[in-house]
Amino acid sequence: MTELLAGFLTAFAITLCATPLTISLAKKYKLLDDPKKRPHPAHVHTKIIPRAGGLPVFLGITLSMLFFTGISPVNLGIILALGILLVVGLLDDALIEFNPVVRLLLQFLPAIIAVISGIGIDYITNPVGGILQLNAVRFNLGIFEFNVLADAFAIFWIVWMMNMVNWSKGVDGQMPSITLVAFLTIGFVSLNFLNQGDQNQLLPTLLSFICAGASLGFLIFNWYPAKIFPGFSGSTILGFMIAVLSIFSSAKLAIALLVLLVPAVDFFYTFFRRIMEKKSPLKGDQKHLHHLLLERGFSHSQISLLYAISCAILGLLAANLESQGKIFTIILAGVVVFGAILGLHLLSNKEEGGS
Repeated sequence: MTELLAGFLTAFAITLCATPLTISLAKKYKLLDDPKKRPHPAHVHTKIIPRAGGLPVFLGITLSMLFFTGISPVNLGIILALGILLVVGLLDDALIEFNPVVRLLLQFLPAIIAVISGIGIDYITNPVGGILQLNAVRFNLGIFEFNVLADAFAIFWIVWMMNMVNWSKGVDGQMPSITLVAFLTIGFVSLNFLNQGDQNQLLPTLLSFICAGASLGFLIFNWYPAKIFPGFSGSTILGFMIAVLSIFSSAKLAIALLVLLVPAVDFFYTFFRRIMEKKSPLKGDQKHLHHLLLERGFSHSQISLLYAISCAILGLLAANLESQGKIFTIILAGVVVFGAILGLHLLSNKEEGGS
């Protein structure tokens, strides 16, 4: 437990110290979110705010990883993938407009690197009992062996998680709050397996607490009023780590999905709503749940706390339910969240139509 606390505090301290430096560098090199120069339909702020939040998060995670876990193929794969996400994110910060399709396609590269480094999903739990094997179809390509279904599912999971987290940074403090809760949940569940004698859980447990420390270190500067935004790099780096750790640890996918159920439902609702409105699902708007709550008079801090508390409650449920209980809770809570989003959306449309 001492090593876990040390990893958490180290990542927290590195991120906390690196963020003010990043703010200065972002101002110097014009990595700024200026609503006048970079108009975006999803933006709710009116001031110029530094971006590039992925840099201190990247440093906090990778330096702590190297210090506490050393070098291994998996670690090198993770660091390389995070480095690619950092570069893509900084490009997005520097450019006035980064083609969202190109940006999406580039996210597959770190996901593929993670799979090649040994992070894959061999099976998933069957909701009606037993398990579903995903590693039946294999083929060799030189020194690499690919499990077609397992690796494809892992790549999809990683890319989706990155985008879902990225779509959950619309108000100050929102994104690092939910990632903090997610990493702590995965960390404590993995720690429980570790205490039961599963030594394979040592690395994912330690990485979970390291990522939680980095999230908290960044949250201090991102809380309302934000002094820095996470940008594309900050959100995708943390989303990537949630996806990887949910695969890598015995926490598995259902727990990560249940903890992040509110932003997950918002993601799917927004994605398909845009398609039904004959808009690109990748083009932002102000109809996410956090935007709808802003319309109802909620403040940035209240929305971030609402997300964090809901994630924490669902995380406690996830940590104490069996597989079938998790699936039932995901369905039940998902319907409730969907209904709330739909109701707020219809109310917003009605008010817009009447104005």
